[in-house]
Amino acid sequence: MEIKKRIFWIVYSILLILLIASGLLLKKYISELPAIEVLEEYTPSLATRFYDINGELISELFTERRVLAELKDIPVDLQNATIAIEDTQFFRHWGINLRGLLRAFLVNFKTGRIVQGGSSITQQLSKLLFLTPERTWERKIKELILTVQLEYTYSKQEILQMYFNQIYYGSGAYGIEAAARIFFGKPAKELNLAECALLAGLPSRPTAYSPFLNPRRALTRRAVILRRMRKLGFISKEDEEKTNAQPLNLWQTSLPTAVAPYFIEHLRQQLETKYGSQMLYKGGLQIYTTLDLRLQKSAEKNIEERLSEFDLQKNLPRSSTEGQGSTATVKVQGALVCLDPKTGQIRALTGGRSFSESQFNRATQARRQPGSAFKPFIYLAALENGYSPTSIIEDEPVVYVNDGYDWRLVANTTDFTQISPELLPDDPEKIWVPQNYHEKYYGPVLLRKALEYSLNVCAVKVLDQIRPPIVIPYAQKLGIESPLQANMSLALGTNEVTLLEMVSAFATFDNLGIRVKPYGIIRVEDPQGNVLEKNLPQEEEIFNPPTMYLMTNLLRGVVENGTGKYARWLNRPAAGKTGTTNDFTDAWFIGYTPQLVAGVWVGYDDRHTLGNKMSGGVVACPIWTKFMKEALAKELVLDFPVPSGITFAKIDPETGLLASARTKDAYLEAFISGNEPTEYSFITKKKVSTVIPEEYDHGF
Repeated sequence: MEIKKRIFWIVYSILLILLIASGLLLKKYISELPAIEVLEEYTPSLATRFYDINGELISELFTERRVLAELKDIPVDLQNATIAIEDTQFFRHWGINLRGLLRAFLVNFKTGRIVQGGSSITQQLSKLLFLTPERTWERKIKELILTVQLEYTYSKQEILQMYFNQIYYGSGAYGIEAAARIFFGKPAKELNLAECALLAGLPSRPTAYSPFLNPRRALTRRAVILRRMRKLGFISKEDEEKTNAQPLNLWQTSLPTAVAPYFIEHLRQQLETKYGSQMLYKGGLQIYTTLDLRLQKSAEKNIEERLSEFDLQKNLPRSSTEGQGSTATVKVQGALVCLDPKTGQIRALTGGRSFSESQFNRATQARRQPGSAFKPFIYLAALENGYSPTSIIEDEPVVYVNDGYDWRLVANTTDFTQISPELLPDDPEKIWVPQNYHEKYYGPVLLRKALEYSLNVCAVKVLDQIRPPIVIPYAQKLGIESPLQANMSLALGTNEVTLLEMVSAFATFDNLGIRVKPYGIIRVEDPQGNVLEKNLPQEEEIFNPPTMYLMTNLLRGVVENGTGKYARWLNRPAAGKTGTTNDFTDAWFIGYTPQLVAGVWVGYDDRHTLGNKMSGGVVACPIWTKFMKEALAKELVLDFPVPSGITFAKIDPETGLLASARTKDAYLEAFISGNEPTEYSFITKKKVSTVIPEEYDHGF
C-alpha cells in the first residue's frame, strides 16, 4: 500500500505540475495574443481605386489588392466549393477539425517538423488575421487558442465572410471580390459554378493553380473541387459533367497592363502628400478622376505607333552607354496632354512610351525649350500693346549687341561685320544675330503671316519693341509657371517649360481669356462613401475675350495656311502652333478646337537631335491630329464662338488695308472693334510679301 500510495502521489504531482505548467504556458500565450475584440473594428488593408470620368476603373494602389464583399453577395456555389475543398466539417465543428488535425499531427510527428496544416477555415482565418506564417509548435498552439476564441465570439456566417475577404487568391488578389474582378472581370455575385469552383481551388497554392500561369493544372484542380461538391451533395452529377466541359473563360489571358500609369503616378504624388502612404495604400480610397479612358488609350496608342515608325525611319534604336560596360537602347520619347479648356480637367496624359522602362514624366516633369510654340505669347502682348493682325513687320537680317545692361538693336546693320568698331563688344557672345529658317528673309510681312510661318526675326523685332519684362507676365498669366528669363531669345522659346504648362496656357486662348488651372481629381471618398475632398474648376478671367479671339483667329491661320498644315486633316475648325528648337532637338505642337486642347512633345531625353527637318509640323503635329480625330469622333463640328467687340473686314493681303474692287485673294480678318483699317487698298504697288517658300511647310 505504501508503494502504491507513493506512486499515486508521484503521478499526481507530475500531472499537477504539468497542469500548472500548461496553465502558465497557456496564460503566457494568451497574454501574447491580440485581443479578439479588435475584430469589432475589422478593417483589412483595402486597395485605393482610381476611376475615370465615366466611372470606369483605371487603376489600383495597394499593398494587398482587396475589395470588401458581404456574404450575401458571395454565391452559395462559391461558399459550398470552398467548404468542400477546405473544411467539410465547417458547420459542425467548434473551430477545429479534429480529423484533419489528427492526420496532420501524424504526418508532422513522422517528419519531426510542421509540414502539413490540416487547418479548418476558422484556423486559417486566425492565422491570417493575427499570426505570422512560420510553422512552429508554439504558433500552432496560439492558432488553436485564437480559433476557439473566434468561434466563441462570431457566428459561422461572420467567420466565413471574414475568410472570403482575407484569403489570398493569387495574381495580386486579396479577397474574393478582387479575385472575381481580376480573373473574370465581374463582381463576385455574378460568378457561375465553373468560376466558383476555379476560385475555390486557388488559396491552397495560388501560383501552382493559377489559370494565368498553369491553365491545365487549374482545370484539373477545378475538376477535383466539382467532384468533392458532388460527393457532398452540393451539385448533381449532371452539373459536374456540364461544368467540367466548360473552358476557363478568363476575362483576360494574363494580368492586365497598366493604363494611364503616368497620370496615376502624377495623382499619387499629390495624394500621398495630402493623405499619407498608409491611407493611400491601405485605406481603400475611391478616387474619381477627370481622365477619359477612351481618350487616354488613344493618346498612348498614337504616341507609341508614331514614335515606333519614327525609330524605324531613322534606323533607330541607337545605343548609348549607361554606366561602365552597359549599353542600353535609346528610344525617341514623346508626351501628350489633353485638357477640357472650359474646366481645366485633364482628359488624357501620357508622359512617355513605357512607364516600366522610365517613370520620368515628360508631360509634367520635363522642362524643355518650346521653340516657336512660345511665339503666341509674344504676339498676344503685341495685340495688347498697339499691334493688329495686319500690322506690318520688316523681316530682314538684324544684329543685336549687349552693352552690359541689355541687348540693343544695331541700326542699319544686317551683318555683325558691319558693326562700327566703337560699337563692337569685346566678347563675341555679346553679339547676337537671330536668323530665320534657311537664313531667308521676306521683307515687309503682315503680323498674321509672321506667325503663320513662324518667322524668327519678326518675333524678335516685336519682342524688342514691347520688351521682355512686359511679355513675361502675359505668359505667366496664361499658365506658364516655370522661371522665364527676360532676354531677347525669349522670342525664340529658349526658356524651358513643361508640356502641361503649354497646354494649360493655350487653353486660356481657347477659353476666351478665362484661365482654368489643370487638375485631375474630381473627388476622393473613403470606403464608406464619405467625401474627403471635392474639386471644382478654378476660373479666373485674365484677358478680355476680343483679344483672345484674335489670337485664336491668328492660330487658325497656322493650321490652315502655315506650319501646322497637317492638322487640316482634322476636318474641323482648329488652331495651334508648331515648335522646333535648334538642331531639331525638340518638336512640339499645341493646338485646340472648341471642345478640347492638346499638346504633343517629341524628343530624346539626352537632347540628341531628331534629325534634319524633323520639326514640330513633321513629327508632333501628325500625332496631335490623329489623336484629336479619334478624341472628337463623336463630337459635333463646332466653330470658335465670336465674342462681342469683334469686327470682321475684308483685307488686301498685299497691303494689310481694306480690300478694294481690284484686290485679288482678299481674305476676312478679325479686329477689335474700332481698330480695323479705315483706308482702302486702291494702289496696285505690292507692299508686303505674301509668298512664303515651300520649306516653311516643314513646320517650325
